[in-house]
Amino acid sequence: MEQENRRSFVRNASALAAGSFLNLNPAARGANEKVVLALIGARNQGRGDAARAIKAGAAIKTICDIDEEIIRQVSPELEKAQGRAPGSEREFRRVLDDKEVDAVIIATPDHWHTRMALLACQAGKDVYVEKPLSQTIREGQMIRDAARKYKRVMQVGTQRRSAEHFQSAVEYVGSGKLGKICMIKAWTCQVRRTIGNPPDGTPPASADYDTWLGPAPKRLFNPNRFHYNWRFFWDYGNSEIGNQGVHVLDAAIWGIQKIRGVENCLPLRVSSTAGIYWLDDAKEVPDAQVVTYDYGNFMLIWELRSFGRHRPLEGTPYGAAFYGSEATLVLGGNSWTVYAKDGEAGPTVKGPAEEHEKNFLECIKSRKRPNADVELGRLSTTLCHLGNISHHLRRDVRFDPKTETFGDDKAANAMLTKPYRSPYTLPKV
Repeated sequence: MEQENRRSFVRNASALAAGSFLNLNPAARGANEKVVLALIGARNQGRGDAARAIKAGAAIKTICDIDEEIIRQVSPELEKAQGRAPGSEREFRRVLDDKEVDAVIIATPDHWHTRMALLACQAGKDVYVEKPLSQTIREGQMIRDAARKYKRVMQVGTQRRSAEHFQSAVEYVGSGKLGKICMIKAWTCQVRRTIGNPPDGTPPASADYDTWLGPAPKRLFNPNRFHYNWRFFWDYGNSEIGNQGVHVLDAAIWGIQKIRGVENCLPLRVSSTAGIYWLDDAKEVPDAQVVTYDYGNFMLIWELRSFGRHRPLEGTPYGAAFYGSEATLVLGGNSWTVYAKDGEAGPTVKGPAEEHEKNFLECIKSRKRPNADVELGRLSTTLCHLGNISHHLRRDVRFDPKTETFGDDKAANAMLTKPYRSPYTLPKV
C-alpha cells in the first residue's frame, strides 16, 4: 500500500505539472522571461540548487530522481517556493526529450555527471552541473567539447566564482601587489564522523538501485554506498579533494589564471601523500592528505584534515592563501585580508553570498559564458584528478599541461579514463 501511495503521488504530481507549465514554454515566454529547469538528482545539493534557482527567477518544471521517496520529500518544498507543483520523473532521458525544459541541473553522484551532461548537450539543453565536473581527466575534456560543439551554456557548481569577494581577491592577486608569488596553499579542515561497517542489505523499495549504479561496477546494495555516503567510495566519487577540496583549489587556480592565463594554469609535477589515519570504518578515501603541485617557478599545496576543525590553517577551516615576496593574501569563506611583509595592515574585504544560479540564468538568456564556465570547472577538477592519480600510484607523476597526458608513464595514462558498465557507456561527442 505504501509503495502504491508513492507511485500515485508521482503520477499526480506529473499530471498537475503538465498543465501548470504550458505557459512557460521558452518559445512563448514573452514578458515573463522565466527560464524553465529540470532538476536531476534532488537530494542535498540538488534541492538547494533548485531553491536558489527559483529565488533567482527560474521555474522548476520537473524533479527527476531514481528514488521516489526523495521526490516525495522535495516536491512540496519546491511547490511552496514557486507556487506550482513540479512534475516528477525517474528516467532522465525523458526530461531531456521535454521541449519545454530550457536547462537541467545535474546534482547526481559524480559517476553520473558525464553521461548526463553529454546527452543534455546533445538534446539542446543548457546545463548546471554540480562539482566536481567529472570522474576522469578525459571525461572533463569530453564535456567541455560537447558544450562547445552544441553551443550550450554550462555552469559548474564551484559557487565561489560568483562571490564578489572571491572575485576581488583574485583581481588583487593578479595585480602584482603581492610581489613574486612563490607558494599558494588551499586547505579543508573538517570533521567526518564514522559511517561504521554495516553489512550488505536490500535497496529501498522506493529506489531503482541498478539505475543508480549506472556506469559504476555492479555491487550488492550497501547503505554506506548509497545516499550521501557514496562520496567516500572510489566507484562513485572523487574523494575529499574532489568533494570539498575542489572549491578551494578552484580559488587557487583562479588566482593562477590571473597571473599566467587560463592556458597555463596546470602543473608539471604532482605528489600526493595521504592515508586513512583516524577512523576504522568503511570509508575508502583518505582522511588526511597533502598534495603538492609543482609549476616550475612556484608551488601549490592542498591540505586535508578530516579529523578536526580546531586551529585550522590561517585561522579559517577552508580557504586559499597566496604567499608573495611583498605580502600574503588569505582568502576565507566570507572575506580576504592582505598581510604586508613590513607589518603594515593591508586591505580586508568582506563579501555577500554568491549568486551562482542567478548568473547561470542570466547567461541562458544572454548566451554569454557563465562565471564557472565548463572549461574553468574542468581545469580545477583536473587538479583533483591529478592528486588522486598520484595517490593511487603512490608516487609522483609528471604531467604535460599541453597534451594533458603523462608522457611515457603508461600506468598514469591508464588513469586518464576508466571502464563503464554496459549499457552505460559514454556517447560520442
